[in-house]
Amino acid sequence: MQSLARTKKKRTRVKWGRVFGFLLLIGIFMVGLFNVFQYIEGTIKAINQPLKNVEANHSFQGEKNKIDAVNVLLLGSDSRGEKHARTDTIMVAHYNPQTHKVKLISLMRDIFVSVPNYGQQKLNAAYTYGGPELLRETIKESFGLDIHYYAIVDFKGFEKTVDLLVPNGIEVDIPNEMSEGIGMTLEKGKQQLHGKELLGYVRFRQDRLSDFGRVQRQQEVISKLKEEAVSLHSVGKIPELLDLLNTYIDTNIDTPTLLTIGKDILTNKNEDIETIRIPEDGSFQNQRYEEVGEVLEVDLHQNKEALKQFLGGE
Repeated sequence: MQSLARTKKKRTRVKWGRVFGFLLLIGIFMVGLFNVFQYIEGTIKAINQPLKNVEANHSFQGEKNKIDAVNVLLLGSDSRGEKHARTDTIMVAHYNPQTHKVKLISLMRDIFVSVPNYGQQKLNAAYTYGGPELLRETIKESFGLDIHYYAIVDFKGFEKTVDLLVPNGIEVDIPNEMSEGIGMTLEKGKQQLHGKELLGYVRFRQDRLSDFGRVQRQQEVISKLKEEAVSLHSVGKIPELLDLLNTYIDTNIDTPTLLTIGKDILTNKNEDIETIRIPEDGSFQNQRYEEVGEVLEVDLHQNKEALKQFLGGE
């Protein structure tokens, strides 16, 4: 009889173990389902409430093609209340719907180019004189690159987006102490940087690499943010992220296009972002002109070919 009782108790323990395992699986399933519902809710909200659009202020003439590759002009606005803001960052994000790949082109702001109706100027002067449309025209004329959309990113929005996606910060390896011109001091070595500090990291230029180092850091941080954006814990933050985009980004990208590109980024987790810097090494000289200061005098033909090769002949 005692042996029979022990057997019954053993069976009871096994039974409760299975129940616990079943409940655990249900719990995991419900958490996953909750994240999916949050994603769907955020998507529906985005469709019903399109992103802030300022085409009334910026007449942008880029031709929008839903089938071919899409080029988005990404600008970091350095507006401090003045009428004609500057831009520290000039990038073009290239998305190919056939290959589902995203590539990133960084254009140095001091490239010496012909700005329509303004003569020879630094590239970022085109934005100061005529906003994203004049900059689009200048890039098209100088490098033969068609641009379809633009997005002007407020630096405060960058800080808040980083803190939302990566509340514990992003690890970077700082080569030297950084302080001048960024309103803070970043110590040398591996650091875990949050939004404000990360913005200082990508904007710092007072070292031997100057703007070249800044472009490298910008590309590094965007790649790391992309890795965080596709992680599971970011899915539930999509509604908040869309609110941030609506508040801090001025763009003419329509919501369906944005969601299509975003879906591809989320579903192609293992795809690294390919990057290029224009001008490429060996294709420019440092020059100084009294009217505009220090500039990069570039071989436009060589850089056009470099861009064509980078984009795979698209």
